[in-house]
Amino acid sequence: MGYKVAVVGATGNVGREMLNILADRAFPADEVIALASRRSVGTEISFGDKVLKCRALEDHDFSDTDICLMSAGGDVSKVWSPKIGAQGCVVIDNSSAWRTDPDVPLIVPEVNADAVAGFSKKNIIANPNCSTAQLVVALKPLHEAATITRVVVSTYQSVSGAGKEGMDELYNQTKSVYSLSQMERKKFPKRIAFNLIPQIDVFMEDGFTKEEWKMVVETKKMLDPKIKLTATCVRVPVFIGHSEAVNVEFAKPLAADEAREILRRAPGILIDDKREPGGYMTPHESAGEDAVYISRLRDDPTVDNGIAFWCVSDNLRKGAALNAVQIAEVLVERGLLAQKKRAA
Repeated sequence: MGYKVAVVGATGNVGREMLNILADRAFPADEVIALASRRSVGTEISFGDKVLKCRALEDHDFSDTDICLMSAGGDVSKVWSPKIGAQGCVVIDNSSAWRTDPDVPLIVPEVNADAVAGFSKKNIIANPNCSTAQLVVALKPLHEAATITRVVVSTYQSVSGAGKEGMDELYNQTKSVYSLSQMERKKFPKRIAFNLIPQIDVFMEDGFTKEEWKMVVETKKMLDPKIKLTATCVRVPVFIGHSEAVNVEFAKPLAADEAREILRRAPGILIDDKREPGGYMTPHESAGEDAVYISRLRDDPTVDNGIAFWCVSDNLRKGAALNAVQIAEVLVERGLLAQKKRAA
């Protein structure tokens, strides 16, 4: 008997991607339920070769559901995840609502899969921020080899990280540029078409944004609290795919050539690093792919024991939907999920 899986926020970008990945990876589910708000009831959503009709979250009984993939935003998750977990259903949440909760494991399977066992305290597992997820996949094997002391990262994050509204705004503003029509701005604090915005999420008292803060605290929680990390997060006019320029300092010597071989053997990573025009990965090429791509790997001559590299990944997949499904797969593979009896 397979598992019963509910996807909350099924009409959104990440929710739809979760359904696609569950089908693509043949997750052992006997039944998959698409859930969203009442206004989306009846909306048809593709799931492999099937079509699911969306149901209302408020009306669903989770007592016979094994896994809930939650992608409906932090406010919804704060209310519903504890209720769902209390019914014995394991929630894998994609929002920021539970990431810093000490009783909720924050998981990237390639990085800290063993920590998943702590889910039973609240029956909730947190998915990290999309920009953090791809970063820690790259940092983990390097940290094991030479002990990372400091990371400086600048992100170039696509508009899909801000949801469908962000993608719509880039599309509509780009049309406005070419049609010479009035440009509307709703989602972002400044125009995004043919522009860069050095702000993601709200500003904090120390001048960093909350997105930058998330990268710091999440990396420390999943990888090592001793790592010093500073981030500058930038929204760019790209539809899908986050990119990061990363500088890493180590406690021990680690040359770029050695780092390249370590990363080549690491799970979830593909190296695309030719020192020639076009010999690197771009966000456009990462769209629809599962891997975290590493390019432009080189020694940093300005510090002792330092390297620099370029990191690209599909934020809707590894940064969100794929990682959530991989967490569910870990639960199944490790026998941590007791299947519930279904009503006849």
